[in-house]
Amino acid sequence: MNGAVEAANNNIKKIIEKMTVNYKDWHEMLPFTLLAYRTSIRSSTGATLYSLVFVIEAVLPVEVEIPSMRVLAQSNLKEAEWAKQRYEQLNLINEERLTALCHGQCYQQRMARTFNKRVRPREFSPEFS
Repeated sequence: MNGAVEAANNNIKKIIEKMTVNYKDWHEMLPFTLLAYRTSIRSSTGATLYSLVFVIEAVLPVEVEIPSMRVLAQSNLKEAEWAKQRYEQLNLINEERLTALCHGQCYQQRMARTFNKRVRPREFSPEFS
């Protein structure tokens, strides 16, 4: 995938480096690092990895301790209403993924345009001896 895995691993490594004090405790910070990575918005898709997979935004641990409006609204719903709302969200999954795909294609075009601005065209003329 054109280095996507290497880029993801590099980003995760940078996050772990910022969170750890001692290099020996990196394994303790890994779950928090992965949560941060999965819930941050990617510029290439315009969405979080979590929302692309589960079609719903992740509930952060902070939102459980200090309830946000979203958590309060969902906690007051009855089970049938919540199931109906979730079913409607699942019906929109293809639309959201198509939006992310379009955003990704636009991002690739912008990146290619930026790269092509810096490239100097050269002509090659083979000389025969």
